[in-house]
Amino acid sequence: MKQPHDLFETGLLRESARERLTAELGSDTIQRLQQRSNIRGGWAVISCWLSIGLLLACSWFAIDLLSYWAIPIVLLCLLFLGGRILALAILTHEGAHRTLLANSKWNDLISHWLCAAPVYLDLAKYRYHHAQHHIHTGTEKDVDLPLIEGFPTTRPSLMRKFIRDLTGQTGVKSLIGLCLMNAEFIRWNVTGVVDKVNHADWHWYHHLRAFFVNSRRTLLFHAGFFAICFSLNLTVVFALWWAAYFFTYPFCIRVRAIAEHAVTERTGDMLRNTRTTQAGLLARALFAPCHVNFHIEHHALVSVPFWQLPELHKLMQEKNITPPPPSYWQVLKLAASAR
Repeated sequence: MKQPHDLFETGLLRESARERLTAELGSDTIQRLQQRSNIRGGWAVISCWLSIGLLLACSWFAIDLLSYWAIPIVLLCLLFLGGRILALAILTHEGAHRTLLANSKWNDLISHWLCAAPVYLDLAKYRYHHAQHHIHTGTEKDVDLPLIEGFPTTRPSLMRKFIRDLTGQTGVKSLIGLCLMNAEFIRWNVTGVVDKVNHADWHWYHHLRAFFVNSRRTLLFHAGFFAICFSLNLTVVFALWWAAYFFTYPFCIRVRAIAEHAVTERTGDMLRNTRTTQAGLLARALFAPCHVNFHIEHHALVSVPFWQLPELHKLMQEKNITPPPPSYWQVLKLAASAR
């Protein structure tokens, strides 16, 4: 049986994109773009956690020292904290492709504990699930299709989705779903699809054991996080993290998912079933951390690490392989263009 990382390459070789890129850019250029870096990947993780710490500190100081301005400052910090939690999920995605760090053992160790565990993801399960997305992107077998089905929709419908995100409804539903997946009541996925697992001979304690085994890294991480916050009399910081996880992180995920594949062609051609999006400072902070907006480039060459994607984008643009990217605002208008 092929290993998960082999499956990414299998999906890649099904398309003509790599052959075209090799012909247009040259094998030496592609080989250079595929080089990983422990320094670049390590700094991405460190800088993400530094920004998370800064946002949590700003929120705490606003609550502790300010009165009138505390609410808008905390709300603003929670919005950007949702984008930073998304950044951890994107770094998990990078680790799943084994492009976060050059050292494969450290790639998985860092991805497991500092990226996936905090956001309640499982690197191994995500790696296999995400490989299926790359193999079948844009076809009926694409496991991520539920994320983009129903688009384009109407503006009121899109606003209702955002309201559900920002009021915590999506976050609570997602957390319950992840708990049920880890307890192996339903099959693991990242789209919210309920696919029951047939464990007819299982009793409640089998599911309880499965929950703790599959959730162990997240439970250990957040138990340690809470213990540190409690010992320093900073439990509000722990609460702020989970507030962002429930209220703003789902919103950031939704916009990111819409931008990547919604309202694209239903075809196996990765140059037409995927979208690269232009991202300014605000978009990079909220929806496009770690250059995830260069999504055509990522699908075309999955072995290129995130920090090399801007150069690959530039080269592909120079060769007229891809169209000029739209902005996030333009994509959202297209996603809400139904009558």
